[in-house]
Amino acid sequence: MNDQLPGRHLPKSQSFAERALATFQQFLHVEAISGIVLLVAAAAALLWANSPLAHSYRDVWSQPIPLRLGAFAFERSLHFWINDALMTVFFLVVGMEIRREIHEGALSKFDQAILPVLAALGGVVVPALIYLSLNAGAGPDQGWAIPTATDIAFAVGVLALLGKSIHGNVRVFLLALAIIDDTIAVLIIALFYTSGLDPSGFAVAALGVVMALGFQRLGFGSAYAYIVPAFVVWTGFLVAGVHPTLAGVVLGLITPVRSPSPEIAPPVIRVETALHPWVAYAIMPVFALANAGVSFKGMELSSGTQFVTLGVALALCAGKPVGVIGVTWLAVRSGWCRLAPGVSWGGICLIGLLAGIGFTMSIFIAMLAFADTNLLDAAKLGVLLGSLISVTLGLGFGAEFAQRQRNEIED
Repeated sequence: MNDQLPGRHLPKSQSFAERALATFQQFLHVEAISGIVLLVAAAAALLWANSPLAHSYRDVWSQPIPLRLGAFAFERSLHFWINDALMTVFFLVVGMEIRREIHEGALSKFDQAILPVLAALGGVVVPALIYLSLNAGAGPDQGWAIPTATDIAFAVGVLALLGKSIHGNVRVFLLALAIIDDTIAVLIIALFYTSGLDPSGFAVAALGVVMALGFQRLGFGSAYAYIVPAFVVWTGFLVAGVHPTLAGVVLGLITPVRSPSPEIAPPVIRVETALHPWVAYAIMPVFALANAGVSFKGMELSSGTQFVTLGVALALCAGKPVGVIGVTWLAVRSGWCRLAPGVSWGGICLIGLLAGIGFTMSIFIAMLAFADTNLLDAAKLGVLLGSLISVTLGLGFGAEFAQRQRNEIED
């Protein structure tokens, strides 16, 4: 993690710019490949949950896994350790992405950030309204936030399949939109899916944050030194009643973005670069394997659950494009914003379609929204259907759009 990056003899500004570009390109490469891995894991979960060995699917993830520290014993299911502990690393990378984008990326300047921010807000509000219009009951309406998130890995992976004829700024816009989506999803989880808050837990979490900041001040460069503060923050959130994975976001947001030496990449880049492949190729596929296994055997979509499935699916594949494209058009038409060079309205339409791929974060929110198994399975089915339709529409439109781009270049 202390390896030096190319550019040690370049001027500081040029070295910094090249390092940021290299990080961005590596991020896109990892996300593109991980989208395929994620798809394979989701397909495997569905096959497993609907095979003759379906009974073992639930049994495996419900196996109790104890954590013992001396006389202290803490026992939870394997499903808990994946969703509430392992996914904390996923949220840590999300927090670092947000921190880096605020410092030097798409969120660093108002004029650059405002258009993807407005587009992301449209892609949150419209799907939520579509879902609520179909699920006005006291129970199902808790799932309004499920279709508001975009899966970065899937969306970028599909975009990568369309080839290099898609302008780079279209990729930047999609990535910024997805990161802002993640930011909004994190805020939604913190504000709307927490209950019975215990102030003592926040005190413990604050102690962990102070420890992490203190280690930074003392110059602790090894990531391993921050395992203890991270565990303290995670435990504090768990005790407080806030979903403990949000500890990762907090720690990511306080990761330093400046390096003590211009020849060494900042901690936020070094740690994110080290963790990103693990998240993309291991943590997210394991999460998909543990949570995407919806059993169709004996599934009965009653009048309540069928609208959950329909609401989620329709909100993703229709609400997301309408929200993203519509708000972008309004912002540009009103003169508040303008499209970046190389980003046409065809590119915006492609982004809107791909924004409907909500897989990972949508399933995660669904598990927070519904304790009822029938509602949860219906929501997961809606996520799978809506994301599949969005992938199909995105690939279909994207292939035609990419061909037009190639023709324009040749002409």
